[in-house]
Amino acid sequence: MTMLKTLSRAALVAGLLSTTMITASYAATVPEGTKLAAEQTFRYRVLDAINSLDPQVVEDVDSANVVNNLFEGLFSEDAAGNPVPGVAESFSVNADNSVYTFKLRDAKWSNGEPVTAQDFVFGWRRAVDPALASPYAYFVGLAGIKNADDIVAGKLKPEDLGVKAIDDKTLEVTLSGSVPYFVKTLAHATLFPAPQKVVEQFGKDWTKVENIVGNGAYKLTENNPGERVVIERNPGYWDDAKTVINRVEFLTINDENQGLTRYLAGEVDQTDVPAGQFPKLKGEYPEEAFSVPNLCTYYFSINVTDSAPDALKDAKVREALYLAVDRDVIVNNILQGGQQPAYTFTPPATAGFKAPDAPAAAMTQAERDEKAKALLAEAGITAENPLSFEYIYNTSDAHKKIATVVAQMYKEKLGVEMTIRDMEFATLLDTRHQKNYAVARNAWCGDYNEASTFLSLMDSKSSQNDSGYNNADVDKLLADSKVSTDPNPLYTQIEEKILADVPIVPIYFYTKVFMQKPAVKGWPYNNVEQIWYAKDFYKVAE
Repeated sequence: MTMLKTLSRAALVAGLLSTTMITASYAATVPEGTKLAAEQTFRYRVLDAINSLDPQVVEDVDSANVVNNLFEGLFSEDAAGNPVPGVAESFSVNADNSVYTFKLRDAKWSNGEPVTAQDFVFGWRRAVDPALASPYAYFVGLAGIKNADDIVAGKLKPEDLGVKAIDDKTLEVTLSGSVPYFVKTLAHATLFPAPQKVVEQFGKDWTKVENIVGNGAYKLTENNPGERVVIERNPGYWDDAKTVINRVEFLTINDENQGLTRYLAGEVDQTDVPAGQFPKLKGEYPEEAFSVPNLCTYYFSINVTDSAPDALKDAKVREALYLAVDRDVIVNNILQGGQQPAYTFTPPATAGFKAPDAPAAAMTQAERDEKAKALLAEAGITAENPLSFEYIYNTSDAHKKIATVVAQMYKEKLGVEMTIRDMEFATLLDTRHQKNYAVARNAWCGDYNEASTFLSLMDSKSSQNDSGYNNADVDKLLADSKVSTDPNPLYTQIEEKILADVPIVPIYFYTKVFMQKPAVKGWPYNNVEQIWYAKDFYKVAE
């Protein structure tokens, strides 16, 4: 093939030695005769402060959107979510799909130095090094790279990771076995290269504006946490000739309604639609209001570790909380943006996998409520021995509305007292990771389009396992699924065990509901991961 548009499971499993050329580029494609706007600046509203610009540390979606524009991995994604060339120019695979050899194009860092295979080796080793304590360290093992899990666990050294530089332009990656989705993981920030000299010179300060060196289509020019981050076009980027957008501003606006007000005033080019307002806005602005599938699940994490309240350690209590949430009220009355009720973890938009039918989904809400009451009674939760706990969430009008209505459901149906408390997003992340909570708002967006990106969070070793869920059977199923030619039956079993143990309460499957100015062209509406690169955009004259 002359370009890689999609990499099927069958092609990988076939195990034929091949070299795939991927030299075609995917930057902005401007139709002939288009009149471009004089100012090519894209202003994008974000809810919370950008937490990190370090590819091996970043863990939230908005921060990753910045990082994806400052750095580039072996692959990126096209508008449909398929792998497309990044720094990789071609690759070959051995007979059993366990060794990949990548040839790198002539790419440069923003300081003018060449991007080399050693930069990938350094970045990937850094990601698994316990000294960094990356919240995404587990991802390298999830991608199937040999010895990653043992390095994260401290059993081996970072130098034992299955990646090496054959020469400056040749990177060899050894997997633990044939991992069908491996190439899909390569567009994720954890597997981006890192500039070793810069990181070692400045330490934790290497991502400051005055120090940072990237290899993406843009360079960081301003970073005021909680206010705005600004990136500007990188003339040294290998495909800069096809880049049109010169500047991107990420504006932190903590309130969805204020974001909409500023959008309507022309101050931002895209903003999320406040909960419940999509039908009205779609009627008033049919060319600007969008609701598209998004590979994300909104859920409650329940602390199931020793630090949890005693009542929440009982699966019957957790199941009662799962059952009593009327998801139809949340998606139809509060959100109103095309979201779907969720009774399992993995979204229906996930490629190649259909989650098992959850028994609760076939029940009426009245039946769910009755069963919830019976389960609490069996667990000894009564008027004389009531259940109360705190629910935490990051500040947002939509999150507050959901928390408030669920608290009312629990109180009115079950006599359960759920107090609610909001906090900054960074604080919520840290509190969940430390397991210092009872029940917490959570959400997960797929890092690639395959069920393992969700179900791997249930691994007892995952740094993103905020519930502290520990089931040896699930761990084994996840390990087996990495090298299975058809992991879907294993994924089904994992979903069934989650339903039985209830470490999480799935609430709804996302859509991305947003307003976008008609002048902005190139948005990847059909990429369910909603991964975007400003280099693919352009603005037309109005």
